[in-house]
Amino acid sequence: MALEEITLTDKIEVIANGSLQIRHRHAIIDTETGEEKAASFHRHVLAPADDVSGECERVKAIAAAVWTDECIAAYQASLPATEPESDATADEPASELSSFQPTSTTATKA
Repeated sequence: MALEEITLTDKIEVIANGSLQIRHRHAIIDTETGEEKAASFHRHVLAPADDVSGECERVKAIAAAVWTDECIAAYQASLPATEPESDATADEPASELSSFQPTSTTATKA
């Protein structure tokens, strides 16, 4: 039995904010029978204007088509403003978390 490990990008999704969600499939195949012996997946997300130099050609082509100047500007505008570093310690709750209130709740019945 001869085994071969293959990796391929099997799913590329464009999210509403322009980010790309990429799924890689890693599989071990018996080359004599074609039977898949094991498989696993790895996912990662690329935000508009991220470096895609290490990605496959399909991801690069989709990023080039989707990440227009307008898309990148809209994505960057949607990010929260960064605040300067504070002297808060790990024991102190972050101010934005201590005042967190859920905006709505959803109840489900089993």
